[in-house]
Amino acid sequence: MTGGEKAYMGRYRKAMQYIILAVVLLVGGYAIGNSLFTTSVVLNKGDKPPAFRLAGLDDKVHEWKDYEGKPLILNFWGTFCPPCRNEMPALQKQYEKWNGQGLQLVGINLSEDSLTVESFIRQVGVSFPILLDMDKKTEKAYGLKQYPTTFFITAKGTIQEVVIGGLLTEEEIETRVERLMKSNS
Repeated sequence: MTGGEKAYMGRYRKAMQYIILAVVLLVGGYAIGNSLFTTSVVLNKGDKPPAFRLAGLDDKVHEWKDYEGKPLILNFWGTFCPPCRNEMPALQKQYEKWNGQGLQLVGINLSEDSLTVESFIRQVGVSFPILLDMDKKTEKAYGLKQYPTTFFITAKGTIQEVVIGGLLTEEEIETRVERLMKSNS
């Protein structure tokens, strides 16, 4: 091979390497972006939520069947998520207001250690059950992509509404709870 041919082959290989790198970056970027920024949830209005069996901060095991036949709010959250942290007091107020009328509210923490979760819950004064999804199986079963995600589930066991991301105000939660309670009467 002559010097000119070697130089040509070197430039050719370098160009191919850049092309391959660009393709890898594009495909990788698309995959990451798609998983981070999509707001689709596998579950929709009218669907039956998947069963779960999770340990709670109260040292009890909580299962889906414990809440069947009752209006239920399932709130998936994490202390790493500012909107999740900020809506906790509003959820607590609505729980206090409606729990005597049968409303159940369960917070499912997304794989954080119990010390971190307990510290936050104590700070905020949350009294509704907080469950720990350490292996993320429940998160995956519910098709979560964004946090917080809150499911409003009728006493008949179907999803009435799914709220993805953002921050629910106390008034927005109350409006949804009123609808949920009406659908169960």
